[in-house]
Amino acid sequence: MQVSEIVAALPVRVAAGADHLDNEVTGGYASDLLSCVMAGAQKGNVWVTLQAHMNVIAVAALLELACVIITEGASLDDEALARADQRGVVVLSTDQGSFATVAQLAGMGVPGSA
Repeated sequence: MQVSEIVAALPVRVAAGADHLDNEVTGGYASDLLSCVMAGAQKGNVWVTLQAHMNVIAVAALLELACVIITEGASLDDEALARADQRGVVVLSTDQGSFATVAQLAGMGVPGSA
Protein backbone atom coordinates (compact mmCIF):
# COMPACT_ATOMS: atom_id res chain seq x y z
CA MET A 1 0.00 0.00 0.00
CA GLN A 2 1.12 3.55 -0.70
CA VAL A 3 0.47 6.72 1.30
CA SER A 4 -1.72 7.95 -1.57
CA GLU A 5 -4.20 5.15 -0.79
CA ILE A 6 -4.47 6.39 2.80
CA VAL A 7 -5.05 9.93 1.54
CA ALA A 8 -7.83 8.66 -0.74
CA ALA A 9 -9.54 6.57 1.96
CA LEU A 10 -9.24 8.59 5.20
CA PRO A 11 -10.46 12.09 6.08
CA VAL A 12 -6.95 13.57 5.99
CA ARG A 13 -5.34 16.60 4.41
CA VAL A 14 -1.84 16.61 2.96
CA ALA A 15 0.03 19.27 4.93
CA ALA A 16 3.56 18.54 3.65
CA GLY A 17 5.46 16.09 1.48
CA ALA A 18 2.96 15.94 -1.37
CA ASP A 19 5.73 14.80 -3.72
CA HIS A 20 6.19 11.60 -1.69
CA LEU A 21 2.69 10.11 -1.61
CA ASP A 22 4.10 7.05 -3.37
CA ASN A 23 5.96 6.08 -0.16
CA GLU A 24 5.37 2.43 0.63
CA VAL A 25 3.55 1.68 3.89
CA THR A 26 4.97 -1.27 5.83
CA GLY A 27 2.85 -0.96 8.98
CA GLY A 28 1.63 1.46 11.57
CA TYR A 29 2.65 2.83 14.93
CA ALA A 30 0.72 5.09 17.32
CA SER A 31 2.30 7.01 20.17
CA ASP A 32 2.68 10.54 21.45
CA LEU A 33 6.01 9.85 23.20
CA LEU A 34 8.92 10.48 20.86
CA SER A 35 11.15 8.06 22.76
CA CYS A 36 8.62 5.27 22.24
CA VAL A 37 8.37 6.05 18.54
CA MET A 38 12.15 6.00 18.19
CA ALA A 39 12.29 2.60 19.91
CA GLY A 40 9.23 0.99 18.32
CA ALA A 41 8.41 2.44 14.91
CA GLN A 42 10.01 0.93 11.84
CA LYS A 43 11.02 2.21 8.42
CA GLY A 44 7.95 2.67 6.24
CA ASN A 45 5.47 2.90 9.12
CA VAL A 46 2.58 5.33 9.34
CA TRP A 47 2.95 7.20 12.62
CA VAL A 48 -0.28 8.40 14.26
CA THR A 49 0.15 11.13 16.87
CA LEU A 50 -1.41 14.30 18.20
CA GLN A 51 2.01 15.88 18.67
CA ALA A 52 2.58 18.85 16.37
CA HIS A 53 6.09 20.27 16.68
CA MET A 54 9.41 20.27 14.86
CA ASN A 55 10.72 17.17 16.66
CA VAL A 56 8.01 15.08 14.98
CA ILE A 57 9.62 15.89 11.64
CA ALA A 58 13.09 15.00 12.92
CA VAL A 59 11.97 11.61 14.22
CA ALA A 60 9.97 10.80 11.07
CA ALA A 61 12.94 11.65 8.85
CA LEU A 62 15.41 9.75 11.02
CA LEU A 63 13.29 6.59 10.95
CA GLU A 64 12.32 7.00 7.27
CA LEU A 65 8.62 6.70 8.08
CA ALA A 66 6.11 6.55 5.23
CA CYS A 67 4.11 9.40 6.75
CA VAL A 68 2.92 11.03 9.94
CA ILE A 69 -0.78 11.55 10.64
CA ILE A 70 -1.38 14.34 13.13
CA THR A 71 -4.78 13.95 14.77
CA GLU A 72 -7.34 15.99 16.71
CA GLY A 73 -7.00 19.04 14.48
CA ALA A 74 -3.48 19.81 15.69
CA SER A 75 -1.23 21.39 13.10
CA LEU A 76 2.43 22.09 12.60
CA ASP A 77 3.65 25.65 12.20
CA ASP A 78 4.92 26.91 8.84
CA GLU A 79 8.57 26.38 9.76
CA ALA A 80 7.98 22.72 10.65
CA LEU A 81 5.96 22.15 7.47
CA ALA A 82 8.76 23.69 5.40
CA ARG A 83 11.26 21.40 7.12
CA ALA A 84 9.02 18.41 6.37
CA ASP A 85 8.98 19.35 2.69
CA GLN A 86 12.78 19.76 2.70
CA ARG A 87 13.30 16.37 4.36
CA GLY A 88 10.69 14.56 2.23
CA VAL A 89 8.44 13.79 5.21
CA VAL A 90 4.77 13.32 4.37
CA VAL A 91 2.57 14.99 6.98
CA LEU A 92 -1.15 14.33 6.96
CA SER A 93 -3.59 16.00 9.31
CA THR A 94 -7.08 15.08 10.43
CA ASP A 95 -9.71 16.43 12.78
CA GLN A 96 -10.58 12.98 14.08
CA GLY A 97 -8.95 11.36 17.09
CA SER A 98 -6.04 8.95 17.14
CA PHE A 99 -8.19 5.94 18.05
CA ALA A 100 -10.51 6.41 15.07
CA THR A 101 -7.56 6.96 12.76
CA VAL A 102 -5.79 3.80 13.91
CA ALA A 103 -9.04 1.82 13.58
CA GLN A 104 -9.45 3.01 10.00
CA LEU A 105 -5.86 2.15 9.13
CA ALA A 106 -6.29 -1.33 10.62
CA GLY A 107 -9.48 -1.72 8.62
CA MET A 108 -7.48 -0.97 5.49
CA GLY A 109 -5.09 -3.78 6.38
CA VAL A 110 -2.23 -1.73 7.80
CA PRO A 111 -0.59 -4.02 10.39
CA GLY A 112 0.70 -2.76 13.72
CA SER A 113 4.43 -2.78 14.37
CA ALA A 114 5.63 -5.53 16.66
